[in-house]
Amino acid sequence: MPVLFSPRLLSGVAVLLLASSCAIFHRHRDAPTPPPVVKTGPTPHPPTPPTAARDPAAPMTSVLHLRPEQTTKVRQILASTVEQVNTARQQHPAQSPELNAALRRINTSSEAQLRQVLGPTAYKELQTKRPQIQAQMQQRQ
Repeated sequence: MPVLFSPRLLSGVAVLLLASSCAIFHRHRDAPTPPPVVKTGPTPHPPTPPTAARDPAAPMTSVLHLRPEQTTKVRQILASTVEQVNTARQQHPAQSPELNAALRRINTSSEAQLRQVLGPTAYKELQTKRPQIQAQMQQRQ
């Protein structure tokens, strides 16, 4: 026969009931109540902060063994990409064909810039090791 309530749970409830009936907890009863919180719901695409706490270039640097000047340029490309995506999300409705076209254009431009900075060998390595880089980014969050 299953036990519906454990003794520990019942004792916790009893302590809560006793504590709530004490006068010390009711001294703020006459204080004005705060205005109600109006929930507006989540935005379809909250903007990504351009200076996020995590550095998206760091996993690329460690996995691809980038030189410092490459890392700086990759960081600039990624920051520019984030700004462009945020702007596109503000200008177009979520899941609209216009937004999708803008995001494709931004992605194509960003990939071309990365290809130029990394060179053909490192860019090909990026393409094959992208899942590993993404896994490292998720671990740093």
